[in-house]
Amino acid sequence: MRYRRLGSSDLEVSEIALGSWLTYGDGGGVEHDQAAACIERAFELGINFIDTANVYAAGGAEDLLGELLAKRPRESYVLATKLYFPMSDTDRGLSREQVFKQLDASLARLRTDYVDLYQCHRYDKETPLEETMEALTEVVRQGKARYLGFSEWTAEQIQAALDLPDVERFVSSQPQYSLLWREPEREVIPLSAANGISQIVWSPLAQGVLTGKYEPGSAPPPDSRAASEQMGGMIDRFMGDDVLEAVQRLRPIADGLAITLAQLALAWVLREPNVAAAIVGASRPEQVEANAAASGIELDDETLRAIDDALAGIAG
Repeated sequence: MRYRRLGSSDLEVSEIALGSWLTYGDGGGVEHDQAAACIERAFELGINFIDTANVYAAGGAEDLLGELLAKRPRESYVLATKLYFPMSDTDRGLSREQVFKQLDASLARLRTDYVDLYQCHRYDKETPLEETMEALTEVVRQGKARYLGFSEWTAEQIQAALDLPDVERFVSSQPQYSLLWREPEREVIPLSAANGISQIVWSPLAQGVLTGKYEPGSAPPPDSRAASEQMGGMIDRFMGDDVLEAVQRLRPIADGLAITLAQLALAWVLREPNVAAAIVGASRPEQVEANAAASGIELDDETLRAIDDALAGIAG
């Protein structure tokens, strides 16, 4: 496992991070013992970066991680969580009150005194940015969060935060980014790179489409995310036959490198210097192992050209 510095922080994070969206905790898609086995295997493989959020399984993911991480030395892993999405009819957003309330609740569920990274899960248009940043600055200076990040902010929103005086600076951005979704390359990555902000990529496998398990013209496997009412919604944009056919054109490229399609997709994301880590989900320890093996794979220029040719007209 290789490690990268997270933005301007002093955190060294594994190139592959373990996520918990749609998978861990009550209401997640993975049973307790399987989740525990995945986390155990992640640590064995050198993964030290765990990403979660208060809203995942309505707090259940944090609860499970709190239980499973409690036996480990706190300094042995980098723990990230988020706030923004509704936790009740009245609890949502990035107001001062919510920053304090949700972080305290997350810390209680995670059974820790601090998180290494506290992230704004989205931008809150209903709360003044100054209020949000001042509250986040307070929790850093209180020692409850070491560093700050955001997810899916526009370049304009990022710049507005950078322009505020006397507040803690963001060190991470968490965008959707993959071979099939390259939007962050236009503005977010250049702005971030110039300001000490690293990318922590979610959905680097495009909701599993880049594993190659979905065949054009065929129904998705019954145990897959695409077939699940609970988990399937965000995958629809990648399920057209034109996209699935393009993904299959990547298979000979991966075969030529003696790696899997998923490893090719992860290595492509990690080719970007501004990416600190790619977040992967896993329902089985073998998936953790296969994804972790993508760390350290370097793609040469010829391979990168072949990938672009295979996805011509498809990548967003």
